Amino acid sequence: MSTSSSDQSRQPLTRLSEDELLLRDSVYEFADREIRPLVREMDEHAKMPRELLTQLFDLGVMGIEIPEAYGGSGGTFFHSVLAVEALSRVDPSVGVVVDVQNTLVVNALLRWATDAQKQQYLTKLASGTVGAYALSEAGSGSDAFALTTRAVKSGDGYRLTGHKLWITNGNEADLFIVFANLNPEAGYRGITAFLVERGMPGFTVGKKEDKLGIRASSTCELLFEACEVPAANVLGEPGKGYKTAIETLNEGRIGIGAQMVGLAQGALDHAVRYTKQRKQFGKAIADFQAVQHQLARAATDVHAARLLVYEAARLRDAGLPFLTEAAMAKLVSSEVAERVTSLAVNLFGGYGFVKDYPVEKLFRDAKIGQIYEGTSNLQLQTIAKQLLGS
Repeated sequence: MSTSSSDQSRQPLTRLSEDELLLRDSVYEFADREIRPLVREMDEHAKMPRELLTQLFDLGVMGIEIPEAYGGSGGTFFHSVLAVEALSRVDPSVGVVVDVQNTLVVNALLRWATDAQKQQYLTKLASGTVGAYALSEAGSGSDAFALTTRAVKSGDGYRLTGHKLWITNGNEADLFIVFANLNPEAGYRGITAFLVERGMPGFTVGKKEDKLGIRASSTCELLFEACEVPAANVLGEPGKGYKTAIETLNEGRIGIGAQMVGLAQGALDHAVRYTKQRKQFGKAIADFQAVQHQLARAATDVHAARLLVYEAARLRDAGLPFLTEAAMAKLVSSEVAERVTSLAVNLFGGYGFVKDYPVEKLFRDAKIGQIYEGTSNLQLQTIAKQLLGS
């Protein structure tokens, strides 16, 4: 991203302060130094080393918005977005781990948790506990409120029964925000959020999915068989879980936008370097105008997507409405990521199609951006509703 003073003055909502620049650049330097050598192995084995997660906690990016009083970094939502972007420029699998931790799990606790819950769980999330957000089910993807996981009152607590699918961080997490319906007759107004810890009786982390992309990030099923959860572990009010889900996912979409922008920038970086080195007909392919124009369009697309993501994050931090901007940011950034990674594969030619070179992985990683945390069709529907006032 260009950071000259003239560029920054044209975009006040997206201008980076010195501390923001320092954060973004230091996280990228860490990713380039510590994560890049692991990328291919993590992708092949579909596993992220625990040592790397420990490094992420030590770096402070797993608790960016957690107040210092709980051991966190005391940063802003925008800081989280910058960290996710910087990590995803090297490996979007690592970026999404940090994204879910911050924009979904930590954000939900900051907004909805009691003081006791914050003291108990934010301190853990800042120091070594990975979190996960368990909303999706086999029959409730885009129609999230069609979930069938049930909660019933049981003594001094609740008993959860159901089956969750496609839960990011499922393999690494020790804390799960789980959505279940306490009163099915009330429809979505019966949905309640629970804080479920790994090891609670009746809770099992099941199969890990074998995915097309972001393979080092675990995506798992969760099984609840009369899982006993204390009443003190209700997050927010009983029956108000739908509100928690909606508001948290709106913020999460900005995080996915940041992941896609970082991914696209990483692919563009590789393409620019390669076209300067690769020679055909006696000169570097970067010297051909057709290639130059393709790279110029890609750079423009990435910059435009970044501005949308930054604007949505700034609006959120300012306490201003950001629903439409978040949907636009996710929609555009995910489409840009697919286009730019596809271009990178094309420019690498035959090498782009083999695993010895990095762009085929980024091409696979990009596809999920148009699917999770609200498909592109859902983002379009959100934008249209706001536009038409319906």
